Amino acid sequence: MDINALFTLKGRHALVTGGNSGIGLAMAQALGHAGASVTLVARRTAELESAAAMLAKDKIRADWIACDLASPEAVASCGALCLERHGHADVLINAAGINLRKPFMDNSPADWNLHLALHLGAPFFMTQALAPTMKKNNWGRIINLASLQSTRAFANGTPYGAAKGGVTQLTRAIAQEWSAHGITCNAIGPGFFKTALTAPVFDNPELAAKNAAHTCIGRNGELADLAGITVFFASDASAYITGQTLMIDGGFTAK
Repeated sequence: MDINALFTLKGRHALVTGGNSGIGLAMAQALGHAGASVTLVARRTAELESAAAMLAKDKIRADWIACDLASPEAVASCGALCLERHGHADVLINAAGINLRKPFMDNSPADWNLHLALHLGAPFFMTQALAPTMKKNNWGRIINLASLQSTRAFANGTPYGAAKGGVTQLTRAIAQEWSAHGITCNAIGPGFFKTALTAPVFDNPELAAKNAAHTCIGRNGELADLAGITVFFASDASAYITGQTLMIDGGFTAK
């Protein structure tokens, strides 16, 4: 058996939502180093251009599509454009997200709907857009982003936590629908990683240290910690794993 062949993504193309920064960009970079070309998808054009240029300097083939991922119609058009450009999208990473961090009673209907649209609607409708072509090719990998809040509650995070709880079930549902056609769907649940989304946590050194101490390993996550699991779930190495959520949290949820 050629172990290296299990992990290569040479010839594969990946679409990464939220690929303009943070966890999404780190995952796109990991895919690129494994041989894949990538399409980055987010709302802000300038950040997409910057991220694609950074990947290009790393000799990773990257393009981008600006898209309002809260709009099902825009998501469908984005998926269609990716297929038009590249002919196939073998890997889908749904990393785009938002956390407005408001007290329970301060969340408006618009706040609630935005969390659900980005964390549940975008992965669902992007899967609708790309999975039929994956099925035709009898090969596909879908990776969703769960969270510590998929299984426990944090203050000022009710819409976010509710949506992330739904991600674990959506992952199972996608697996049930598509895995007989060579398409696996799994989720990763990051612990505390320093990104724009978690800036309120890391801006508080005492809180960041408390979170690090709660892990089994004794530190918060670094974006490089996501590279291995990204390539594993996106490659042939994980062919018999589907519908699962794996916490990448240094053992935060083990304590």
